[in-house]
Amino acid sequence: MSLIHPTAIVDPAAILAPDVEVGPGAIIEAGAVIGEGCRIQAHAVITGHVRMGKRNIIGYGAIIGADPQDYDLKPGTKSEVTIGDDNIIREYATIHRGTKEGSSTTVGNNNFLMVGVHMGHNSTVGNKVIIANNCLLAGYVEVQDGAVLGGGSVFHQFIRIGRLCMVRGGERFPKDIPPFVSAYGTSLVSGINGLGLRRAGFSSEARMEIKKAFRLVYRDGFNITQAIEESKKMTWGPEAQFFLDFIASAKKRGVSSVAPQRGGATPGALGDED
Repeated sequence: MSLIHPTAIVDPAAILAPDVEVGPGAIIEAGAVIGEGCRIQAHAVITGHVRMGKRNIIGYGAIIGADPQDYDLKPGTKSEVTIGDDNIIREYATIHRGTKEGSSTTVGNNNFLMVGVHMGHNSTVGNKVIIANNCLLAGYVEVQDGAVLGGGSVFHQFIRIGRLCMVRGGERFPKDIPPFVSAYGTSLVSGINGLGLRRAGFSSEARMEIKKAFRLVYRDGFNITQAIEESKKMTWGPEAQFFLDFIASAKKRGVSSVAPQRGGATPGALGDED
């Protein structure tokens, strides 16, 4: 039997696994699906547009599945928030459902969304992502696996945040952030997130090859189109090729620029290039 506090409001048409815990004052609407081992803490709201996997923690006052902040939303639109397994979503986080018929805002597995994080409609978070306090993701933002987003940063609609990148807190990003880099300022990259890559188990050879690809794109005097054409003359491992393919496909908002080699943030704050 579910462990539901007597002050919680759970619609009989919601589907809860037998061991789901629901705290005081929480609201779970008809149509919501909540998997085994989930904990819904006090005063959280789970709308009927949410499908949630196993062992998720939804923090105090979080609101999951509310309507998108989109003037074009049509009444009666059916859309979802889809959440995988083993996520921690802390206090007062907000995740809005998709804005188009049949669309979804998606959270993968093993993510940590801290206090006050906002995910706009149709945004996507992959797996093992850390998003610190008060980060704001606009609509259709994509966050790839293993990215770390510093607190208070804001991300423009439609941008992509690449795999295993490290983003400094308190910054703004109107352009794509490539995978494997350290980023700061207004869509600037400073180098490769060497510490993050080592922690993720990347070999020294893979890290050096990513660094070589970074230099080709950002330090060798080519524009993006020229750098990608130049890269096609070379043979790359899968990680460096992933970096290059990401940049080659950065069409909607463009890709972040490189910071000057002198000045700017220190390597210790942003991660080195090794």
